[in-house]
Amino acid sequence: MKKTSQPLAEMAAERLVQYIVEHQLETGSRLPNEYVLAEILEVGRSTVREAVRRLAARNILEVRQGSGTYISGKKGVADDPLGFTFIKDTTKLTHDLFEIRLLLEPRVAAKAAQYATEQDCLMLEEIVQAIEQSYDEGTDDHVQLDVQLHARLAKMSGNLALDSLLPVIHQSISLINSDFQGKDLREDSRVAHRSILQAVQERDSVKAYDAMLRHILAVSANFEMES
Repeated sequence: MKKTSQPLAEMAAERLVQYIVEHQLETGSRLPNEYVLAEILEVGRSTVREAVRRLAARNILEVRQGSGTYISGKKGVADDPLGFTFIKDTTKLTHDLFEIRLLLEPRVAAKAAQYATEQDCLMLEEIVQAIEQSYDEGTDDHVQLDVQLHARLAKMSGNLALDSLLPVIHQSISLINSDFQGKDLREDSRVAHRSILQAVQERDSVKAYDAMLRHILAVSANFEMES
């Protein structure tokens, strides 16, 4: 029985992924209920449940009790896809990650400024304001919001590979965020975020590139000083 049910659940999971892609369902979209999915996938409800469990384990779906099943914001990215949890030298890891960000993110900011829509700018400004509010209120919300800011810029750049790659980098940085977030970087980051936002709003790619470059260099220099 196990030999036949397991492949069926796997096939149902792949069909469900295909359904999501074909219907261009975005992050936060709610899937049809179990009965409808059973008809779409041409399987029983127990197989649907198993397929959903498999995709939830892969961070493709998110099951909210009493609400339904939604497309996960993690886009299938594992919580620690590169195994950074097992690296003991977090200081060296942080340094190396900054090098990667220096290579990628100034160019990302430049492309974001080039392709930004009015809606993009509004969403970016909302994130910047939320980060500033977190600073003012002394909460830790700014950590995740900062990840959202850089991920939003990646999405705005129009590069599909970067849109998927940068969240992985930022999630890995979050693993060691507590090691340097306690340093007094908030005011510098506030100014830097505003500079990046302004450059994007002005559709100035060169200005956006320079603002992001200065931001990462400043954070990196502070880390090197404190470590």
